[in-house]
Amino acid sequence: MTASLDWNCIIWDLASGVDPPQRRSTIRFDVPLTHALFHPRNSKIVLVVLMTGEMFLDDSRAGQASRVELCEIVYESDEDEAQRTARPHSAITCAAFHPTGRLIFAGTSLGYVLVFSTRTKRMIARHRVNGALSMKQLKLSHCGRFLLTNSTDRVIRHFEVPAYQPPSAESEAASEYIEQDIEPLYKFADPVDKVSWNGIGYSADSEWVIAGAADAAKHKIYVWDLSQEGVLHETLEGGREALVDVEWHPNKPAMASTTSRGNILIWHCPTLEKWSAFAGDFEELDENVEYVEKEDEFDIEDEEQITARKMRAEEEDVDVDRWDEETVTVEQQLKTSENGWEEDIRWAAASPDEDTPNWTMRIIMHNED
Repeated sequence: MTASLDWNCIIWDLASGVDPPQRRSTIRFDVPLTHALFHPRNSKIVLVVLMTGEMFLDDSRAGQASRVELCEIVYESDEDEAQRTARPHSAITCAAFHPTGRLIFAGTSLGYVLVFSTRTKRMIARHRVNGALSMKQLKLSHCGRFLLTNSTDRVIRHFEVPAYQPPSAESEAASEYIEQDIEPLYKFADPVDKVSWNGIGYSADSEWVIAGAADAAKHKIYVWDLSQEGVLHETLEGGREALVDVEWHPNKPAMASTTSRGNILIWHCPTLEKWSAFAGDFEELDENVEYVEKEDEFDIEDEEQITARKMRAEEEDVDVDRWDEETVTVEQQLKTSENGWEEDIRWAAASPDEDTPNWTMRIIMHNED
């Protein structure tokens, strides 16, 4: 999918086998588009942000075709609920889907983060970020628990996403929403060069934060370690081509960054074989040495001692109730967070898309000569 300044959002069919790829459908608006996003679970649902500060949710499913504007709710009067009206308050500058697809997060020109229900198209929360200016980019972690914001004050903020209740008929009728200030867990910035940021993101396990510097003369990626209270871990440099965006691989310790000249740089961590990690007393040698066997090193152990040791191990109490949160996979966290949102999940699964299962993109190589 591409969103362009010619007012069109075009969905391309890459699985048709036709070269070059043909457009599958076109969603046209009356103003230029800043960006567009697919729904995580149904590609027939598209979120579009316009240059005029408006945001639309376009649903092309049969029987549910619609285009709804998502507006910030502002109460004009505090008298009777029947007299309350809703109007757009501030321009929406960026947006992102929750990994489950049930929520939409939007950043505004006044430094607010708005939360919408994808199914009802209603605003359910508005958060003020103290000190933040106009939002440039929002990024949620793969597990959906954390949120990154990139604003024009050149500060990246790391938040824990609050727990939201599923929308009910009563809350929709009364236009109720949460009004809450949120404070970041960590703030990231360059105190020396005071650079702004072109791209932000989380690692696959949400333990690292990356950001690409908006430097016209350097290609730099900053990496922060959340497990060490957000300290700067490393700065990666990739030449003098300006960085446009950076993205972490969904599963592997690897990144991809794009340059202003159209090049793509792949970053990865080389893994060295360290046999000492499997045995603490293992010693790595650079060259062959003569080994002298200890006196009792390969003696046969008494079977009675082996049996007694096994019996003692079986009698030890095992803690079966405790679980380590860090070992829970992203899929398990997302599935657990869906409790109570079954209606929203069913709504997104209705009339599924026609994506080809197990499809892989063809790689076409051209000789520059």
